[in-house]
Amino acid sequence: MADAKPRVKAPASAAAGEPFAIKTLISHEMESGQRKDGDGNLIPQKIINRFTCDFNGTNVVDMTLSGGVSANPYIEFDAMIDQAGELKFTWYDDDGSVYEDAKTIDLA
Repeated sequence: MADAKPRVKAPASAAAGEPFAIKTLISHEMESGQRKDGDGNLIPQKIINRFTCDFNGTNVVDMTLSGGVSANPYIEFDAMIDQAGELKFTWYDDDGSVYEDAKTIDLA
């Protein structure tokens, strides 16, 4: 897989103080670091090792992921807001790549 592709499903608006669901999925072929290539050499580990979500610059979620995470990791969580703003989602890869997505959310 050439590049990971992040996808986020979040509402366009939410009521202040009311929880709402956020769903994320990133298309990424995880590699555990335990398999061997055709020549018998270990294939280096390549996983999404961290996921963060910030709202208007304030951290909401910060997860450390390990080798037990499957390919195309799906993360779902609830959040609440008290003002309109931007949700910024960031996935960190073992190879140093960083993948981002953002969603604007208004008050309902």
